[in-house]
Amino acid sequence: MTAPRFAAFAADFQTLVDGAVDEAAILSAGAALLRDLVAKDDWLPEAYAAPDLARYRQYLLYRDPPSRFSIVSFVWGPGQATPVHDHRVWGLVGVLRGAELVQRYRRDDSGGLHATGPAVRLAAGEVDAVSPRVGDIHSVANAHDDRASVSIHVYGADIGAVERATYNNAGQPKRFVSGYAPLEPLLP
Repeated sequence: MTAPRFAAFAADFQTLVDGAVDEAAILSAGAALLRDLVAKDDWLPEAYAAPDLARYRQYLLYRDPPSRFSIVSFVWGPGQATPVHDHRVWGLVGVLRGAELVQRYRRDDSGGLHATGPAVRLAAGEVDAVSPRVGDIHSVANAHDDRASVSIHVYGADIGAVERATYNNAGQPKRFVSGYAPLEPLLP
């Protein structure tokens, strides 16, 4: 059964994307919608919050029929982290449970990647944005070594099908397509 809170969020986001004039409007209004959703941790079924011992999990919760946006739960086991990566589309991240450490990167004139300061800690209820326009390259880690963290992500495409890249220390890209953990979407 789909929680009414999540179904209402997906419908509200659909309305937002239908009427949005630009990315900035989506990120601003969408952040408020996502902040309201992650303010209360009573709606995500446990199957979509199940960690994996080997690596973080990405569960598709909803995909807009024309793939203009997708909603995903990311589940981080204790101490798990991503490599440095990009998104190539706009995105919003709201922490539902636990906390995440986000390290942002930027390219220098020679193409190398450099951290843009210390990692930022996002606690439950907080929302962050990414996009090629506002900053798209980062790494993310579970801030906890003893428990899972869960975040809800909204992306401006079917993120599991977008060709993206991870980056090595020299800033050289390696292409990947993330896909999703094997569960049916929460909403059809």
